[in-house]
Amino acid sequence: MVYRRTQQVVKRLAARRSAILTAAREAAMEGGMGAVQIAPVATRAHVAAGTVYRYFPSKAELISELIADVSRDELNAIRRAADAAPGPSSALAAAVTTIAVHIASYRKLAWGILAEPVDVDVDASRLASRREITDEIERRIAAAVKAGHLPAQDTTLAAAALVGAMHEALVGPLAPKNLDDPVKLRDAVQTTTLLALRAVGVLDARARGLVVQAAVPVKIATLA
Repeated sequence: MVYRRTQQVVKRLAARRSAILTAAREAAMEGGMGAVQIAPVATRAHVAAGTVYRYFPSKAELISELIADVSRDELNAIRRAADAAPGPSSALAAAVTTIAVHIASYRKLAWGILAEPVDVDVDASRLASRREITDEIERRIAAAVKAGHLPAQDTTLAAAALVGAMHEALVGPLAPKNLDDPVKLRDAVQTTTLLALRAVGVLDARARGLVVQAAVPVKIATLA
């Protein structure tokens, strides 16, 4: 009996923590990281502000964990899409397309995680987030190189350049402003993915075929 009560308490605590992070994510999606404040997040999560502080003793810890939580979800989506692909090149295309879909579809959240100025120090969490995604892309590029599908290259540098370029193109200061239009969003995802694949050595004709194969299932998996 005591064991069951303990398990129930653990589940309840985990559910409350998840509700707080979900509320923080929704706030960031609507208003950027500047909207992630303890009191409004508590209201969204239907808990007291003091409850938020019990799980996250400071706003910095809340935002840092939000960044980590969103990044884990994105990394899992990237891996699912890539692992479902039939070969190394299509796996890379699926991974890159997934990143582009996430960035373009959730731009305020993506910008908040990447570089939006905030009044607390979350640099370590941001760096860890970018490193995890970049490492996964590096692994996919390396597999395609090993299979002979891509030319030999510095895969670590290539992955960092690829991920950085995608963020700059889709959420940086020069990014298009009309991605609320589904057609514009689709075109931006395809253009950015094609550019990324060309950059690491996929020929244009093959790149286009890979993007067409990857785009629909990735969009369904990540946005449904």
